[in-house]
Amino acid sequence: MSEPESDAALARRAQILATEHWGLLAARGTAQSEVLTRITIFLTLVSAGLVTIGLLGQATDFAGWFGGAAVAILAFLALVGVMTQTRVLNVAEEDMMYVVAMNRLRGAYADLDPGVADIFLSAVADDRAAMERTYSFLRRRSSLSILTGSSMMLIVVVNTCVIGLAVAAVIAAAGGAPGWSVTVGALVGIAVGVASAARAGMTFRQAWKRYEPRRTTGDAPPWLRD
Repeated sequence: MSEPESDAALARRAQILATEHWGLLAARGTAQSEVLTRITIFLTLVSAGLVTIGLLGQATDFAGWFGGAAVAILAFLALVGVMTQTRVLNVAEEDMMYVVAMNRLRGAYADLDPGVADIFLSAVADDRAAMERTYSFLRRRSSLSILTGSSMMLIVVVNTCVIGLAVAAVIAAAGGAPGWSVTVGALVGIAVGVASAARAGMTFRQAWKRYEPRRTTGDAPPWLRD
C-alpha cells in the first residue's frame, strides 16, 4: 500500500493546477473578446455597405456602373463574412476545449480534497454531458435554444443574406430578370446556410469522437450528476 502524499506535495500540486486553471480562464476570455470584436466589425461593415449601396443607387438611378459597384461591395462583405464565420467557429470549438479542460482540472481538485466536490456547481467530469452541465448548471437547455442563441448562428444567418444578395446582384448586373436573380440568390444563400450549419455540427461531433475523457459523468459524485 502506497504511503499518503505529504501536505507539501499536495500543496504543490494544487498550485500547479490553479496556475493552469487561471491560464485557461485568461485564454478563454481573450478569445471571446477577440471574436466579439470581429463580429462587431463585420456587422458594422455590412450595415455601412448596404447604406452605401442605397446611396449609390439613388445617385445613379440604379443604372450604369451601379451594378458593378454593388457586386464589388457585396463580394467584399461576403469574403469578410466567410472569414468571420470561420473565426467564430474556431473560437466556439476553442471555448468548448477550455471548458472541458477546466472540468478536468476541477476533477483533480476534487481528487485532492473530496470535501469540496459537493460545492462545485460546474461539473467535475470532462465528458460531453459534463461539458453541457458546466455551460448551464442550473437547468438543461434545449438544442434549439443553444443553436438559435449562438453567435455562430447569427453569423450564418447574416452570411446567408449577404451571399444571397451578392449572387442576385451578379445575375442582375449580367442582365438577368429580377425574379430569376432573387430566386437564385435566395437558393444559393439557403444552401450556404445549411452547409455552414452542417459543417459546424460535423466539427462538434468529430471533436468528441476523438476525445477520451479522464472521468465520465457516471464517475462523478451523485450530487454532481444530472
